Amino acid sequence: MQLPKVGLRELTLGDVEDRFLWSLDREVTAYLNVPDKFPPFTKEETKLWIEACINRSNGYIQKAITTEDGNHIGWVDLKNIDEADKSAEIGIAIGDKRFWGKGYGSSALRAMLSVGFCEWELNKIWLRVDVDNEKAIRSYRLNGFQEEAIMYQDRWRNGVYVDRLRMVIERNDYELSESEA
Repeated sequence: MQLPKVGLRELTLGDVEDRFLWSLDREVTAYLNVPDKFPPFTKEETKLWIEACINRSNGYIQKAITTEDGNHIGWVDLKNIDEADKSAEIGIAIGDKRFWGKGYGSSALRAMLSVGFCEWELNKIWLRVDVDNEKAIRSYRLNGFQEEAIMYQDRWRNGVYVDRLRMVIERNDYELSESEA
């Protein structure tokens, strides 16, 4: 399948409205680490979070995902950056459900892997995903991630603890997959 082209751009305060509206959709937030309340964030909290991302005061390198024609459809980030060991955690969300299942997440994931491996010179990028998030796990596998560990009762979600997988991609595997593409 030919993946759609996406752009990664710096966040702006103009992204607050989209992000807040996406947080009101329980299907969008089902697998995100958000507070166990509804809505998970107020518009002001959303604005403060985006300001922290813009200022890099929260340790996140977060980018807005845009379609080829400029539609803001989600975000992707690197966080928990370990400069000594050259590793980081990646996170991604397509907030605009009209773009689900069409390859936009894979395109954005690959673009952020490029940022991590090429610009930040990381050796390993990892993620955590709920074990019942089958679509995401399948996508991560297709994009070169491998299961590293099961993290039992790792996340509190809707009143119960859920297990998560830790998945990783190493620089060598990324470079190999890019050379085959």
